[in-house]
Formats: sequence, C-alpha cells, structure tokens
Amino acid sequence: MEGPRQRCPLPPAAQGWPRPGRGTALLVLALLVLLHPLLRGLALQLHSAVTGSYVPGTHSVVFVTCLNEHIARDIARAIMDKRLAACVSILPKSSALYFWKGELEESTEILLLVKTRTSKIGELSNYVRSIHPFEIPEIISLPIDQGNPAYLRWMEESVPRH
Repeated sequence: MEGPRQRCPLPPAAQGWPRPGRGTALLVLALLVLLHPLLRGLALQLHSAVTGSYVPGTHSVVFVTCLNEHIARDIARAIMDKRLAACVSILPKSSALYFWKGELEESTEILLLVKTRTSKIGELSNYVRSIHPFEIPEIISLPIDQGNPAYLRWMEESVPRH
C-alpha cells in the first residue's frame, strides 16, 4: 500500500526540464525589484482611471527667478505660447542673497510659479535655459502631491501630453 508521503512522479513531458532553483527565484525577484517603479506607476494610473482620483506627482510647480518684471512676463508668455504650462503666476519683487563667483551678492528678483505636467519639466527647463538672460537660471520643480481635484483636472486638460 502506498503511503501519503510517496512522491508523485513527474509527467513524461516534464521529465526533461530542470527544476526551478534558487537562481530562477533570484532572477524573478530581481526583475520584480527593477520593474517595481514601472509596475507601481501603471497600477496608480489604472487606479486613477477607474476611480477618477489624482495620482500624486503627475503635475509639478516649477520655480523660475527673473531679473525684473519685463523679463518675467516675456518668459511667462513664451512658456504659455509653447503650451508648456497650464498657468504661470508672476510673483512681485523679492530680495535674494547668494554667492556668485565667490562674492556675496544681493539682488531683487521676480518669481515665476509655473504649473505643468511633471513629464514636461525637461522640455520646459531646456526651453527656459535657452531664452533666459541669466548664465545659470534658477529652475527648480516640486511635485504636486494633492490639491483641488477640479484644478488638477483643468491642469491635465490644459497641457498637452506630447
């Protein structure tokens, strides 16, 4: 009589295949780790599409400083003409202290708050650098984690994907 612990023989079709070992498990684990950001992003987009919720980080606010209001308006208008943002806010004059070429400098600046898709930041940054009069313009972005859902949908509709 056969006991419950007897091994079941492999079917004839599977007898020539090697059994998966630690190498296979490590390979699968490595692929999952490497693909995690992509899989997470796809899962968030799917969840957003199904539920209508916002995916944190889809949009960003980009800070750009300008020497004066005239330059700020020109850059803001150029950004909007290229459809690189949903909105550009021009904030009034502020003071800045910074080191430039080893010397402490103090100046006034106008700040642009550029609201755009996170996927557009590279293109936006390249464009602003090409038209900005500063040798090294300040272009810094922060992702939008949460916000007014209606405003975030408006941003989505206002900035083309491509």
